[in-house]
Amino acid sequence: MISHETLAAAVENGIITADQAHRLAQLERAREASGAEPADDERLRFISGFGDIFVTMGLLLFLGAAGYFLFRAGSGLGLWLGMVPLTWALAEFFSRIRRMALPSIVLLLVFAVSVFSLAIVLLTGLGTPWRHLNPADGTVPLIVAGLATAGAAALHYLRFAVPITVAAGVSALVLTIMSLLAGTFPDFTKNNIDILALGLGIGIFILAMRFDLSDPERVTRRTDIAFWLHLLAAPMIVYPLVAGMIEGSSIATSGSAFAILAIFMALGIVAVLVDRRALLVSGLAYAGYAFATLLRQ
Repeated sequence: MISHETLAAAVENGIITADQAHRLAQLERAREASGAEPADDERLRFISGFGDIFVTMGLLLFLGAAGYFLFRAGSGLGLWLGMVPLTWALAEFFSRIRRMALPSIVLLLVFAVSVFSLAIVLLTGLGTPWRHLNPADGTVPLIVAGLATAGAAALHYLRFAVPITVAAGVSALVLTIMSLLAGTFPDFTKNNIDILALGLGIGIFILAMRFDLSDPERVTRRTDIAFWLHLLAAPMIVYPLVAGMIEGSSIATSGSAFAILAIFMALGIVAVLVDRRALLVSGLAYAGYAFATLLRQ
């Protein structure tokens, strides 16, 4: 049986064309329809082998130890200044040469966080933890750090082509846009944060669909890029839709619970139509909570 990964690798390396991959996929589906177990249309190259787990554990231990010594040697600046080239160098082997899925994801995430943190430290002073930035006086650093992270993610993708990199870059751009709005229109942004998040989430969903539509058979890297974008867009769409119906930690009325279930059903229909489960999974917790509220009331 020809695997999804083999077809994608063959197309990317020029061994076969996308049309040939499409026909091979059709042939495989025809064979599956004859009685074999159906394949999952939303396959994700998350772990390329069991060795990925051990390599990832080793990388986390190594990066943790390296981060400790870098911080002791140069405080916050030394930590992030060392982690950026270190994660890039490790990606040269694990992402570019070995093409290991899970280690590549971890290295990309650490690289993006390191670039963002380095920009914040350089703009705000040594040792200033970016998580304690006040939006009122930290807007410019957040905007610059977001743009720097998006640019670094673009360079990382051009070099290593890790699918999650696109979602990481888009996340940085979302932070940049929200920071820019918060600095320019603080009251408007505060009062309409859910609407803004919903709009950005829909925009990311549309971008994900563009990748999906460019690869309807899901045999190239574009389908993995679309998966991560759907995963990013889903909570940004679901939470703003139900946030107004939840007061504190409870759903106030049975009407709100019915409304949340209706939203969940609508999201489920969209998820079935686009054949992506991210929207459905993001709404499951709210749907279960709403159903429990109806049972209590």
